[in-house]
Amino acid sequence: MKRQHLALLGGAVLVLLFVLASYSYRSQQAEEIAAAAEAADSPLVRSYSPTAGPADAKVVLVEFFDPACETCRIFSHHLKNILEQYPDKVRLVLRYTPFHQGSDTMALILEAARRQGKFWETLDMMYATQPQWASHHHPQPEKIWQFLPAAGLDVDQARRDMADPELRARLDQDIADGRTLNVRKTPQFFVNEKPLQVFGLEPLKALIDFEIAVNY
Repeated sequence: MKRQHLALLGGAVLVLLFVLASYSYRSQQAEEIAAAAEAADSPLVRSYSPTAGPADAKVVLVEFFDPACETCRIFSHHLKNILEQYPDKVRLVLRYTPFHQGSDTMALILEAARRQGKFWETLDMMYATQPQWASHHHPQPEKIWQFLPAAGLDVDQARRDMADPELRARLDQDIADGRTLNVRKTPQFFVNEKPLQVFGLEPLKALIDFEIAVNY
């Protein structure tokens, strides 16, 4: 019986050590990411990044996203609600992280749509039709073109603008910045340069609320 108790105690100690090590690793990783985000040449926000919300907002929410990501599509509705809840306090910044097949094309389409003032309408259309073009078993990104006119996009002009090397350079920079910040999945959120350590809507809201309380 004594040996059994010792074995259980030993197992509990090992579990505790594992939990502490995991927590320490996550904390250290978060500190390294935050340090990179706070650097003078921060890879977190670029001057060309698409934004929504006031430029002088004291709470900046950055999302690294993939147009083909199902979770990004779900969170897009939550982000709209957050912006509506704090119209004067929160600014959203989007960065591209094209992990899925064809997502780089979607990013270039979105950048071309910005030139027509149709970025958000095009993004909404991509998310709305995502199940039809972004199936992970059989992705068919070329199908997106049939839906884009409904977003008010001049498709022929968008195809021409996509060939502009400047748009490709923006996408490549976003990808490089994502690597610097250790973005390995989407969506990945940062609030005032702080990475969201526990993924989920409630933790994200809690971090935003905290930053609002601190800054306003």
